[in-house]
Amino acid sequence: MNAKTIAPGIGICAAIAIPCWFMGEALPVVGAPVFAILLGMLIALWWRQPARGTVQDGIAFTAKKILQYAVILLGFGLNLAQIAAVGAESLPIICSTIATALIVGYILYKVLHMDSAIATLIAVGSSICGGSAIAATAPVIHAKDEEVAQSISVIFLFNVLAALIFPTLGSMLGMSNEGFGLFAGTAVNDTSSVTAAAAAWDGMHPGANALDDATIVKLTRTLAIIPITLVLAILVARREQAANAPASAASAASADNAPASAPLAANAPASAPNDAACAANAPVSATQASAPASSPTRGEGMLGAFSLKRAFPMFILFFLAASVITTVAVALGADIAVFAPLKTASKFFICMAMAAIGLNTDLVKLVKSGGKPILMGAICWICIAAVSLGMQHILNLW
Repeated sequence: MNAKTIAPGIGICAAIAIPCWFMGEALPVVGAPVFAILLGMLIALWWRQPARGTVQDGIAFTAKKILQYAVILLGFGLNLAQIAAVGAESLPIICSTIATALIVGYILYKVLHMDSAIATLIAVGSSICGGSAIAATAPVIHAKDEEVAQSISVIFLFNVLAALIFPTLGSMLGMSNEGFGLFAGTAVNDTSSVTAAAAAWDGMHPGANALDDATIVKLTRTLAIIPITLVLAILVARREQAANAPASAASAASADNAPASAPLAANAPASAPNDAACAANAPVSATQASAPASSPTRGEGMLGAFSLKRAFPMFILFFLAASVITTVAVALGADIAVFAPLKTASKFFICMAMAAIGLNTDLVKLVKSGGKPILMGAICWICIAAVSLGMQHILNLW
């Protein structure tokens, strides 16, 4: 796949992303990625994959690789020192809400008999940071574009509800400004919706500064992408290893039995020299066939034993490296605003990737199969909000 092949598809995704970017600026509670994925799905209704030809290569590249590049650039918006200083107080609540979402998600996956990829994406998206977490997790678990689109749609629905309901709920509960910032940062999924909810609170309470607290707590949550994607990568690699084990054993068994046919060739009639010659070569062919199964080549990777290097999503490592670069640069006196263009590029790349995912999604099928994911998203959302409020009360932060 060369640049000329993928350029048209990438260009189309960028063209879709541009108007969606401005719509997201006008309506931040919805956000550009949601507009992009919706517009992509609408276009896909009349421009289906068979009619796209080679353009589809660039669309597929955008949905996968550009998405990973977006996650890497997202790291330039994280100052680890600031997060460590301000986010430490929120850490018990963050860990509780993340654990709640993952446990509830796993239980619902079993009870509702849901697709494992969709259940994982909704649970991770609900627990960490919405679309960004889904973007980081999808390549690790090999999620399909339709599964990503469905998960994003569910997360978006409850992001909007949270941004609209939570400021009023916080006022009814008599929360402090700091308490609501902590609540918004731990109970709302996507960064844009956290910002919208906290800004609405500040507007309702003149002089409040919940927005800063909510943003830092939200950035602290974002760091959970690293351990969770690593654990998922290990689980996926072990599951694939277990799935490949029976096939490898069957291949080895058939290879071991192949030489047994050679003695039969010795009894072949003289009138069939070709058959005897072919049979005489059987042990050599069997040996060659069994060699890869017993000793995989260096380029094929480790299928017989788990390999951390093979399982670890390298783009997450680059994401962490970007965060470290930002932290060190700021510590040395650099202005955090220097990294703002990279963070903006990350958001636009996510918008492009969501457009590509929308183009690869069957909207009709998505609507028909949306009941269980929405129910799972609703239960996760309610449980996260309840745990966030409960932990604040226990810790005397509210």
